[in-house]
Amino acid sequence: MTAYDPPRPWIRSYAPGVPDDLEPVSGSLVDIVEASARDYPDAAALQFFGRETTYRELSEQIDRAAAGLAAQGVGAGDPVAIVLPNCPQHIVAFYAVLRLGAVVVEHNPLYTPRELRKQFEDHGAKTVIAWSKVVATIQEFPADLAVRTLISVDVTRAMPFATRAALRLPIAKARASRDALYARVSGTVPWEQLLRAAPISAAHPRPATDDLAIIQYTSGTTGTPKGAALTHRNLVSNAAQARAWVPSIVRGEGCVVYAVLPMFHAYGLTLCLTFAMSMGARLVLFPRFDPDLVLAVTKRHPATFLPLVPPIADRLLKAAREKGVSLAGTEVAISGAMALPHELVVPFEETTGGFLVEGYGLSECSPVLMANPVADNRVPGTVGLPLPGTECRVVDPDEPTRDVEPGGRGELLVRGPQVFGGYYGRPEETAAVFVDGWFRTGDIVQIDEHGFVRIVDRIKELIITGGFNVAPTEVENALRQHPRVRDVAVVGVPSTHSGEDVIAAIVVDDDGPVDVEDVRAFARGILTPYKVPRRVVVVDELPTSLIGKVLRRQVRERLLAETDGS
Repeated sequence: MTAYDPPRPWIRSYAPGVPDDLEPVSGSLVDIVEASARDYPDAAALQFFGRETTYRELSEQIDRAAAGLAAQGVGAGDPVAIVLPNCPQHIVAFYAVLRLGAVVVEHNPLYTPRELRKQFEDHGAKTVIAWSKVVATIQEFPADLAVRTLISVDVTRAMPFATRAALRLPIAKARASRDALYARVSGTVPWEQLLRAAPISAAHPRPATDDLAIIQYTSGTTGTPKGAALTHRNLVSNAAQARAWVPSIVRGEGCVVYAVLPMFHAYGLTLCLTFAMSMGARLVLFPRFDPDLVLAVTKRHPATFLPLVPPIADRLLKAAREKGVSLAGTEVAISGAMALPHELVVPFEETTGGFLVEGYGLSECSPVLMANPVADNRVPGTVGLPLPGTECRVVDPDEPTRDVEPGGRGELLVRGPQVFGGYYGRPEETAAVFVDGWFRTGDIVQIDEHGFVRIVDRIKELIITGGFNVAPTEVENALRQHPRVRDVAVVGVPSTHSGEDVIAAIVVDDDGPVDVEDVRAFARGILTPYKVPRRVVVVDELPTSLIGKVLRRQVRERLLAETDGS
């Protein structure tokens, strides 16, 4: 690793109370929830449709689930797949796996069978903790991917009795709600069976700080799943950096965090699953974002800390106005994954009386690298300042050992305790993203004299829609399977609602006009909904390089020009 120590102008712009740096962390993720259970045993740790779980109860459930997993043969270092929406069982499963020294592998429960299989082919987990709605998909995996132990979770079992009873009413709306949350399964180990085990012994070996904790998948630009291997040090450090960034929020003193972001995503995982638990917070869980559900909670427990993306902030603000519900008391909302419009910040802050600030991160970085100060000196249009302990360089992307002039544009390189050590089982891909110990983000930035970072371009061609990454190649490969599609280029174009829209430009065969809605329907049979092109445009040809490579940037420029001219 290079001894180069770049300047850190951003420290001068830190809000009062934010430290310049952090001491190295120790222990593991398991310790942070145990510390909150020790310090605040009777405080509410989780809230799900009104039902509360205290930190003492949460700790006991984790110990029992860990013992149940051990009885199923899970040991240190074993990958364990979690395929769950936001629910209390998700938190218990997450920490129970880690308590054994095993490795959590998070998955999107809305993935198609094909998308799930690709990830299982990579990590090879033989134990799965899955939502009942996903069980059948996993049971249909081919023989070479067959899991040894499949633990099924009925998320409705974590709801209050009255809510569960309402779901069983013989009316269409109740039936539809229940069908969206539950599916009958067989041939599995019920989640409740794990919790019948005696608590795991305190003497059972614990994970070490530098042990692998999580494999977090990121598509990259190719659509081939790559698992970012994150250690306990990476994730405990990022939670500590998040705590340091908001000194106004005091641990154990009524902190309320809303989990409206999915916890299988790196952003939701760190700020809801680890940061919140380390704060001794009340974590309010929402299986999916529903403004009405959020507003119902806001009346009694406004969010002290609210991680979100701009579309969620916008919908929440509009719903609050329509229903006459106050958002006052929402202290700090942090937005990530896409640009945060200033025209959204102003009314949101006026309504809440708190802050709405933009941040930035990557799955490979646990994920938070920087955020705007929770103070009046934040700078709209930037992603803020590097968090304490985070080092940054701006380099020539074609010569990444050469720094550009201060204030110049270049590729962002980062180093810090939250930055991963590499991709799971992929040494070549790992080597490609590091230069002398610095991680190449693939983003082109400018850092001003005060240390504020502005994203100006992306080397990588990932499309970020609704806070999720979409690899153009993956969508293109799906569309090429359509019998009428001869060639295709997929790009992202700016959207006021979702950051970017996925747009496909297709070249079709010579058999006459093609129904673009048929092409989109075809894609829906292969891809998760957010990856399906919002629009399909038929073109005569696609621009290519001298070697025949489709030039996506030119496709994007043409589509933008046509939109502007219409």
